[in-house]
Amino acid sequence: MLKLEKYSIGTGDRFGCQAAAQLRACMLALEEAIDVVPVWNKSNREHNLIGSEPSSVRAAAERAVCELGWDRPWHVDADHINIDTVGRFLGPSDFFTIDVADFIGKPPDLADLHDFVARHAELIGNIDIPGLSESFSANTDSIRSIASQYLCATREAGRIYRHIASRKGADHFITEVSMDETDAEQTPLDLLVILAALADERIPLQTIAPRFVGRFNKGVDYVGDVDVFKREFRNDLSVVAFAIGQYGLPATLKLSVHSGSDKFSIYGPIGQAIADSGSGLHLKTAGTTWLEELIGLAQAEGEGLAAVKEIYREAWQQHEMLCAPYATVIDIEFSKLPHPDTVDGWDSDRMTAALRHEPACSRFDRNVRQLMHVGFRIAAKMGQRYLRLLDEYESVISGNVTGNLLDRHIRPVWSATVDQNGRRSKCGADDRLLSSALPAK
Repeated sequence: MLKLEKYSIGTGDRFGCQAAAQLRACMLALEEAIDVVPVWNKSNREHNLIGSEPSSVRAAAERAVCELGWDRPWHVDADHINIDTVGRFLGPSDFFTIDVADFIGKPPDLADLHDFVARHAELIGNIDIPGLSESFSANTDSIRSIASQYLCATREAGRIYRHIASRKGADHFITEVSMDETDAEQTPLDLLVILAALADERIPLQTIAPRFVGRFNKGVDYVGDVDVFKREFRNDLSVVAFAIGQYGLPATLKLSVHSGSDKFSIYGPIGQAIADSGSGLHLKTAGTTWLEELIGLAQAEGEGLAAVKEIYREAWQQHEMLCAPYATVIDIEFSKLPHPDTVDGWDSDRMTAALRHEPACSRFDRNVRQLMHVGFRIAAKMGQRYLRLLDEYESVISGNVTGNLLDRHIRPVWSATVDQNGRRSKCGADDRLLSSALPAK
C-alpha cells in the first residue's frame, strides 16, 4: 500500500486557486519542526456544484509543488466517494475517502451477522484496552446489536476498496473509511467493532473517520462538552492502537477528524492527546479556504467587497437549496441572519469581522459564516468574473489563506508534538532536530 505520513492535513480548495498558499503554510510549519503533509481534497458533490473535474485538483497541487519546490510527500484525496462516483477519481487521486455512512443501520444478511459474532469471540466479555479511561464489557447481544448497525457499511467499504484496487493496484493509493456523516455518535466499543469488521474485509486502512461526540458544524467551532470530547477522543486513540495489534491493521492507521476546520476549542486537547499517545492524525479542512477568499475580497473593498455582498444576497435568498446537502453539518438560525439590505451598508471592516472566525469578536456572526460557507455555489455561477477577482486580489487572499491554515489550524493542533528545543517529541515520526526551527507563535 502507499503509506500516509504520520501527520496530514486535508486542504480543500473550492476553486483551485489557493494550493500554493495552502502549501506555504505547511512549509512554514516545517521550519518550526511541525511536519504535516498536505492532502488536497475535493468531493464529487463539490465538483458537480462548481463544474470542475478531479484532474483539476491534481493539476493545482502539482503547480504549487513545482512553484514552491516542495520535496516532501503530498496527496490528492477523492473525498467522500462511493461506488457510483469513484470512477472519475481513479486517475488523478492517490487517497480515497470511502464514504459508507448511507449504509449505517442497513440490516445485514443474518448469516453474515452470525458469522461475524462467532468469529470475534474476543469481543465478548471484559475488554481491557491499554490507555482506555475505563474497561468495558460486552455480551453476545450487544456485539450483535452493534454489528447489525455497521456490518453492511463495512462490507460496502470492502467492495469499494477492492473496486479501486482492481483498477489502480493496491500499492498506489491510501484508504480512508468515513462513517462520520450520521446523527448517532460512535462509542469506543462501536469503533472497535467497526475496525474488526474492516479488518475482516482485508482493507489496508490508514485512516478512520468516526462520528465523534458533539457537533462538527461547517466553518465554526465545536459544539458540545469539550471535556467529554477530550475523554472520548483519547479513548478512540487507544482503541485504534489496540486494533492495530489485535487485527493486523496497518501501523499507520490513525483517526481522521472530518469537518475539522475551525474547531478551535478542541485543537488543544487533540494535539496533547496525539503527543501523549504517539498517535498520528489526519485533520480534514475544506471550506475555511473558500471563506478566506471572501475575507480577502472584503478587505480589498471596491469590486471585491461588492462581490461578497452579492454572494451573500443570493445565498440569503436561496438558503434552503444551498443548505440542504449540508443539513447534518450546519446549524444556522435563519431568523438571526441580517437582511441583505443591511449587509449592503456594511463597510470592509464590518464584513470582514462578520466572516472572520474570531469568537471573541463581538461582530463575528456564526450564522453569516455558515451560510457563506455553503454559498460557494453562488460564486461558481459568477464564473470567470469571480476567478478574475481572485487573481486581481491574489496577494491579500493568499496571505489570509496561509495565515489561517498555519496560525488557526496547524500550530494549535501540532505544536504540542514539538518540544521547547524545536525537536519532534517522542511521538514524532523521527526525532531529528531541524536547525531552522523557530519558536511557535
